[in-house]
Amino acid sequence: MQVRVQQEAFDLGVEAAGFAAAQSDMGAVVTFTGIVRDGAEGGMVAMEIEHYPGMTQKALEEIAAQAVRRWDLGDALVIHRYGRLGRDEMIMMVATAARHRRAAFEAAEFLMDYLKSRAPFWKKEIAADGAEWVAAKDEDEDALSRW
Repeated sequence: MQVRVQQEAFDLGVEAAGFAAAQSDMGAVVTFTGIVRDGAEGGMVAMEIEHYPGMTQKALEEIAAQAVRRWDLGDALVIHRYGRLGRDEMIMMVATAARHRRAAFEAAEFLMDYLKSRAPFWKKEIAADGAEWVAAKDEDEDALSRW
């Protein structure tokens, strides 16, 4: 299991290929990558993501370990960026490996729902005319509640 909270961009192809190549006796590898998109109001030029390094790393490690145990994963990878990210930049990646596809998909969805709603990151959308902190959304909490 690997969790990385980093400012640097990552190469999706390299990360996915490396993760898949490291698996043994797994029947499924699932990956998901989140990309910064324009906010609800439009006009966003960037997103600023802040976090408390020790707290964030520990929280993500705990939830990844929970996913590994719950779905009996062979492995899991979570990468989440912070700092100023422009539109269309990759913000995060989740990869899971399991003997069967259902477990790999469900574990990946669980991790994504957690990252979207509970991970200790604070996001600010920056537009040409100002900036605004992103508020929690009910649908994100609802998605997490199914687990």
